[in-house]
Amino acid sequence: SRSMTQFLYQATYTADSLTTQMENPVDRLAQVGATIEKSVGAKILGGGFSFGDYDIAVIIEADDNGTMAAIAIAIAAGGAIRSAKTTPLLNGDEWIAAMTKASSVIYTPAK
Repeated sequence: SRSMTQFLYQATYTADSLTTQMENPVDRLAQVGATIEKSVGAKILGGGFSFGDYDIAVIIEADDNGTMAAIAIAIAAGGAIRSAKTTPLLNGDEWIAAMTKASSVIYTPAK
């Protein structure tokens, strides 16, 4: 099985999108999840609707950065999102490898 990458995707809807959703409430995460899985093989693993800085926060599993970038671009191009943030997530093994490699990085902080 191939290695998939997880991403935290957070988005804020436009006022027009929220108005449209209030007029016809549907589970957009289920709809979008089905669409991205069918089109590019990515999956929404979890998350949900929120309030505050973002209206949605989900964990998406995709083949690679390029696939996730394509998803984020397509969503942004749809015009329903005012702002979004995508954060790549390392799994435990990747985190340990990064921590191990960090000791070989030569860095001197400005003081």
